[in-house]
Amino acid sequence: EEQDRLLRNQPDQPQNPKVLRIAIIGAPNAGKSTLSNQLLGRKVFPVSQKVHTTRCKARGVVTYEDTQLIILDTPGLTSPFKAKRHKLDEAMLTDPWDSMKHADLVLVLVDVSDHWTRNCLSKEVLKCLSQFPQIPSVLVLNKVDLLKKKFILLELVTELTEGIVNGKKLEARSAYEHNSSSSAKSALEITQASPSESRACEPHCLQETDQAQEGSSLDNSGDRRASKSSLVTEEAQGPKRYGPRDLKNMKGWPCFQEIFMLAALRGEEVDTLKRYLLMQAKPGPWEFHSGVLTSQSPQEICDNIIREKVLEYLPLEVPYGVIQVTEMWEEGPSGELLIMQNLLVPRNSHMRMLIGRGGKVISRIAQEAGQDLMNVFLCDVRLKLKVEVKS
Repeated sequence: EEQDRLLRNQPDQPQNPKVLRIAIIGAPNAGKSTLSNQLLGRKVFPVSQKVHTTRCKARGVVTYEDTQLIILDTPGLTSPFKAKRHKLDEAMLTDPWDSMKHADLVLVLVDVSDHWTRNCLSKEVLKCLSQFPQIPSVLVLNKVDLLKKKFILLELVTELTEGIVNGKKLEARSAYEHNSSSSAKSALEITQASPSESRACEPHCLQETDQAQEGSSLDNSGDRRASKSSLVTEEAQGPKRYGPRDLKNMKGWPCFQEIFMLAALRGEEVDTLKRYLLMQAKPGPWEFHSGVLTSQSPQEICDNIIREKVLEYLPLEVPYGVIQVTEMWEEGPSGELLIMQNLLVPRNSHMRMLIGRGGKVISRIAQEAGQDLMNVFLCDVRLKLKVEVKS
C-alpha cells in the first residue's frame, strides 16, 4: 500500500531538481541488472547466470540530494529467433527500443570475460544505437576483474569504439606492466589532443586529470606499478548517422562519449560511474517520490526473485516454461509477510527436477528467495512454494 501511495502521489520536488533517464542496453547476461542493483544500493532486479533473466523493462530510482537518476533496466537485446527459442514475450524485443526513446543517456554494457562476444558489439546493439544517434552513449566494460591479461582491454577499446572516443581518434602509445592493486583498474589512459578540450567532457574516465585521483577506473591509488598505457587522441569527426550498409562492416560504435571499466558484481568502480551519471543530470522535475526505489510492485519483485532462483537451479531451457501463480500474499500477526506461490511446469519430468530428491531443490529455492525478499522488503518473509504440472 505504501508503494502504491508513493507511486500514485505527486513526487516531492527539491528547490532545483535535476533528472537523468539512463537506458542500460547490451547482450543478454552482460550484467545489466547487476549494475542496476549496485547503482541502487539494494537488490531490486533479478540476476542469474542464465540469459533473459530480465523479462520486461523496469525502472530503478536513485535519489541523491537534488538529483534523481532513473535507471531503465531492460531485457538483453536479442533476435526474433532467440526470443522464440526461449519462449520470450513480444515485450522482450520491443522494451529495449522503448527505453531508448525515453533515455537522456545510454550505457552500453559489454562482458569482457566472454571471449566469444567481447570483440564486437552485437548487431542488435549497433542497430539500436544507430536508430538514436542523438542520445549520448557511454561504453561500460564489465567483469574486468575476470581478465587475467589486462592488456586485452586496450584491443577491446579500440575495436568497440572503432578507434574513436568523444570525436577523437585513439592511438596506442606504450606497453604494460601487469601489477594492479585493484582488479577493476583500467589498463588505459587518454591524453587529450588539446588541454582546453578536456574541460568540455569532464570527468573523462580515461584521461589523466585530477578527477582520476577521486577513484576513477585509472591509477587512482598512486600505484605506478598498475598497468600503464596511454591512448593519444586526435581530432576525428565521424558521420553522425549510420545506415544498414555501414553497420554491416562495423564492429564497434565510433560515437561513445566516455569509457568506464568496472566489476559490477564486486561493486568495483561503480561509484565512479555513479558520480559521472549524477554530474550529467539536467534541470527538470523529478518523476518519482524520493522514497521510491523501483517502479515495480512488491508482487513483481517477488515474482522476479523467485524466477531468478528457478533459472539458477534448473538446467538449460527448462525454467523458461515455468508459470508463477501467487495464491497468498498477506501480512501475518507479527508483521511478517506470508507468501504462497504455485509453480506450474509443462511436464512431470520438469516437476521432478524442480522438486529435487527429497524436496532439496525447491526447499533451497524457497530459502534463498525468502532471504532476498527480506533484504528487499526489510521485514520477515515466510515463503512457501508448490509445484504442479499445468493441466
